[in-house]
Amino acid sequence: MPASAPALAAEAPATSVDVGTPTPLDPLRLRRAFAEFPQGVVTVAAEVDGTPEALIASTFTVGVSLDPPLVTFAVQHTSSTWPRLRDGAGRLGISVLGRGQHGLCRQIASKDRASRFDGVARSTGDDGAITLDGSPLTLTTRIHDQVTAGDHDIVVLEVLDVSVDEQEAVRPLVFHRSEFAQVHAPEPVPDGDR
Repeated sequence: MPASAPALAAEAPATSVDVGTPTPLDPLRLRRAFAEFPQGVVTVAAEVDGTPEALIASTFTVGVSLDPPLVTFAVQHTSSTWPRLRDGAGRLGISVLGRGQHGLCRQIASKDRASRFDGVARSTGDDGAITLDGSPLTLTTRIHDQVTAGDHDIVVLEVLDVSVDEQEAVRPLVFHRSEFAQVHAPEPVPDGDR
């Protein structure tokens, strides 16, 4: 008759494996490695006390949950814009940036707060959420949760409304290898090469 698990555990001497202390990763090497993964670029924006506020995030994730519908982004603890948005806006607009909007991305990310929205075509909802015109995807959201994760906070947003522009000309912008790139459909593979 086979021995029971407790009996086997009593017979086996206790052992531990010393895995040692992990070697710290070089931050520059880690940044280069993470840059190999293309990420969408979004604005997180709202009107706060009558002034448009926005930040750019390239750490946006969709499909976190469908019930309730949740998305996430990460923001550095050093952000001076995030506390304004978090504390001053009931709703946040998320705009996935698309083809031709990389200059807009740099403008909104600039340190010059007064001119971030100069000449920017946008829509402001009754709830204060700001979305950018010409974006392939826009969402109206509210904060669901916020979790500290190292030198960033992970912000979980509940999606309240969504708008998709399915035109072929409006494709998302991605940040890959520390520069902006376009999403393109793959070239068709000839039948003989499959």
